[in-house]
Amino acid sequence: MKIELDYGKEDLEIELPEGHWIEIIERRAVPALEDQEEAVRQALRGPIDSPPLRELVTAGDRVGIVVNDITRATPYPLLLPILLEELQDIPTYQISFFVATGTHRSNTRDELRGMLGEEIVEKYRIIQNDARDRDSHRLVGQTKGDHPIWIHGEFLDCTVRILTGFIEPHFFAGFSGGGKAVMPGLALLETVQNNHSVHNIDHPRATWGITKGNPLWEEIQEAAQMVGVTFLMNVTLNRKKEITGVFAGNLNSAHTQGCKFVRSGSMVGVKKPFDIVITSNSGYPLDLNLYQAVKGMSAAAQIVREGGSIIIATDCWDGIPEHGEYGKLLSESNSLDDLLARIRSPGFQCQDMWQAQIQALICKKADVYVYSKNLTEKQIRDALLQPCESIEKTVSRLIQRQGRKLNICVIPEGPQTIPYIK
Repeated sequence: MKIELDYGKEDLEIELPEGHWIEIIERRAVPALEDQEEAVRQALRGPIDSPPLRELVTAGDRVGIVVNDITRATPYPLLLPILLEELQDIPTYQISFFVATGTHRSNTRDELRGMLGEEIVEKYRIIQNDARDRDSHRLVGQTKGDHPIWIHGEFLDCTVRILTGFIEPHFFAGFSGGGKAVMPGLALLETVQNNHSVHNIDHPRATWGITKGNPLWEEIQEAAQMVGVTFLMNVTLNRKKEITGVFAGNLNSAHTQGCKFVRSGSMVGVKKPFDIVITSNSGYPLDLNLYQAVKGMSAAAQIVREGGSIIIATDCWDGIPEHGEYGKLLSESNSLDDLLARIRSPGFQCQDMWQAQIQALICKKADVYVYSKNLTEKQIRDALLQPCESIEKTVSRLIQRQGRKLNICVIPEGPQTIPYIK
């Protein structure tokens, strides 16, 4: 059986042996909106629980527009010109774009051009969040959990604050989009670490598709409300990265409707756990590095049996990556137990500890094999994972080891499809 996995900018074809129970699970296919540009325009002019965007701004306003970084596939070359049409009475110099890098690295000038379009990069001021630069952030308040919320000061200086992005399932925040553009997107590292704490990551409701009762998500929304969001523009996308829905207007109402739409198509139930789950990390741009690939591993972990195997195909053109502490945390640990003990030791805080924590929990449940043309065997082993030179060969070895017919699941789109045991 031949199957194509989303991998990098081109699909990866694999061939699985006959004679085993093989199930392919994918999210519900949703066609692109017939006229995507007009759908965006109408959503801005007839938003959810909000006046039209153009009625929320005046000529004297300073406008801050938050956009995703290189790790997200938001179709900004289509979205931003339409958004700026609604702001045509605002002088260019009064509009700034804020890149919600969170704790990720800054994007290069070429990456910004590819993400936002040449005209945006040349005409407008673009500010990228540096989570380690305390001086560029200001305290806006304390959450119910007594966590201080520090957000980029220049965004707070804007009188109109617009959040953009796209909604997809998220492995510990429930869904992306919404208030995530503010926190962690424009937050100080300390604020992100408090939100992505060991306690919160361990919470049973901090998982795919859940927002209510999810301590991470609820604090994210609380932080966004502290900041004061004027308008939200989120979209949903299909496998071809085409727009399937536009959810614009009030932060809570628009995002809630968008999450409901995504949940109906992305959550797929299966009858029982699988011996082997083969997945991807959704292809470009999400599979740019191993850090992001933990999302694909997590999706597969929802339906793999205890002691089973996960095989993930992820391009990793950006490596482990070099920036951040994720790779260092893994390589400095002697074992999964050692890694978890370090992360859970009282008072320990470190950038990217949340990603390492989730990966360790997945690897405690199942063996994880990584297929990537851009990572060496040593890099993969240093990350406490197992290298996979060929998915077909790895599957054959696992079958021979078990000495029986195995049930195998394939998730071609990776974390765009969220499986669960019925």
